[in-house]
Amino acid sequence: MSLTAAFQIGRSALSASSLALQVTGNNFANAATPGYSRQLVNLAGIGDARSGSFLVGRGVGVQGINRQIDAALQARRWAGLSGEGQAGINFQVLSQLESTLNELTDNDLSSEFGRFFNAWSELSNSPGAEGARSLVVQQGRTLASSIRALRSDLSSMRSQIDRQLEASAQRADTLLSQIADLNRAILDAEGGGTGGQAGNLRDQRDQIVAELSTLMDVSIIEQPSGAVNVLVGSTPVVLGAQSRGMQLVRETVAGRIEVSVRVRADDTALSISSGSMAGLLEQRGQTIDSTIERLDRVASQLIFQINRVHSAGRGSTPLTSIRGTQAVGAADQTRALNSPANTTLAGLPFAASTGSFLVTVTNSATGQAQTVRINVDLDGINSAGQPGFGDDTSVASLAADLGGIANLSATVNPDGTLSLNAAPGHSFEFSEDSSGALALLGINTYFTGTSGRDIDVRAELSMRPELLSTGWTVNGQVSDNGAALAILGLRDSANSTLGGRSIAGAWLDTAQSIGAQASSARNRAEAATLVRQSLEAQQAAVSGVSIDEESINLMNFQRQYQGAARFISVIDQLTQELLSIV
Repeated sequence: MSLTAAFQIGRSALSASSLALQVTGNNFANAATPGYSRQLVNLAGIGDARSGSFLVGRGVGVQGINRQIDAALQARRWAGLSGEGQAGINFQVLSQLESTLNELTDNDLSSEFGRFFNAWSELSNSPGAEGARSLVVQQGRTLASSIRALRSDLSSMRSQIDRQLEASAQRADTLLSQIADLNRAILDAEGGGTGGQAGNLRDQRDQIVAELSTLMDVSIIEQPSGAVNVLVGSTPVVLGAQSRGMQLVRETVAGRIEVSVRVRADDTALSISSGSMAGLLEQRGQTIDSTIERLDRVASQLIFQINRVHSAGRGSTPLTSIRGTQAVGAADQTRALNSPANTTLAGLPFAASTGSFLVTVTNSATGQAQTVRINVDLDGINSAGQPGFGDDTSVASLAADLGGIANLSATVNPDGTLSLNAAPGHSFEFSEDSSGALALLGINTYFTGTSGRDIDVRAELSMRPELLSTGWTVNGQVSDNGAALAILGLRDSANSTLGGRSIAGAWLDTAQSIGAQASSARNRAEAATLVRQSLEAQQAAVSGVSIDEESINLMNFQRQYQGAARFISVIDQLTQELLSIV
């Protein structure tokens, strides 16, 4: 080995140990930096050179400076962040919903149902008591107000989720742009994969991917150039240095506002299965919307079933004039009540059916009464026996039938409601309605509205509680409390529309189900946090900076540098002696 070659060996050792000392110092400096991955210098001996009949090494070289990263563990951590984000949102929304329902207290909706039906129970015992009538009206208004308030709170929760989704989509779009920018910076710094790794830039990118993972589940595919492609499901959202963008889209579907997350570049809908955005989408659709639908279903059945009884009942004061509350559009007034083309009634959550009801007109002076049966044909079959609605009952035909009764007039008002008026000195009442047509059109009803959004007690009852139907007539037999008892029976009677549960029972089941979901969501959130913490601990063991280990490396590289310097000094001395001889 020549002295010149020896100099090169010493020089390589000085260069390698100096670079290793820099990397070690950088590790020390970033020991507490969030997201920093420990860097290692890969040293390798330089290929041998022949010296006479021997092969002698030519020193040491630096093959690369690489981050200590376990790609599989990192992907699991990102998945853990997504899982924790989704579980956390699920628990947050369900807990808020459980607090909003406020069940198992004296101020919950179940308690209001109880007080409402209890008021009817007291009225059935004293149907002539004015105080009992006023209490039924007041409790009905309180119940209706509670339902409307709860539905408003649920709608506010949905709006809050929409705002969170909007903010999350905007943040995700920003993060995608940052990833694309860092891809470009990494390509420039690393020269397309030939200039070593830009550790700090890659760490920044990993941090952004981690934040993105809390929002949604992403797949990261690293390219040979050092850039990464980001996919949500199978849809790319970042391709190298290009971000395809992300946005929240609102659409009105069947009268409801639906939201979806889409790629801005081509409007492709993204299937987000994890992360906080997945939790928000799930809770919006499967929890909040579902709870609103259940509340509306309970409210609509409360309205319709009580109205069916009340409309065919009788109050303490005979009816002389009444106006329905359901307005029917002009074009729909001649269409059958059950026709799909009847846009006014087809969208209601309840409907009339084939049946009949009795109308009794009484001469107030003589007491002479005339009872007429009004048939309601809603079988969807025309006179030729073919499917069709041409012969079925419409608002116009019903008004004509009612107007054909002596001393009773029926008019379809300009606003589409139906009015009935008795001739002077006469009164009328309804009984035995098996069709539900009176309740559908809001004639002599207790409630107004069609859902939890607009349920209320008919304003006329608040001003004149004597119009409250407490009694009814069945098979000619008059009962002073028959209607009140029938309404009281709705508290526990099975309702096919509500899956065989009672009106109050269906809502109690809904509240209990949400409570069980909230409890389960709490457990899943705690478990997801433990998983994420475990994965972060494992990643820290691989990628984190150990001060003790770096201190040992520092001493080793220091000794290496000192040894190389001493070696060069000796070779220099030998060279000087050789030159002095020459």
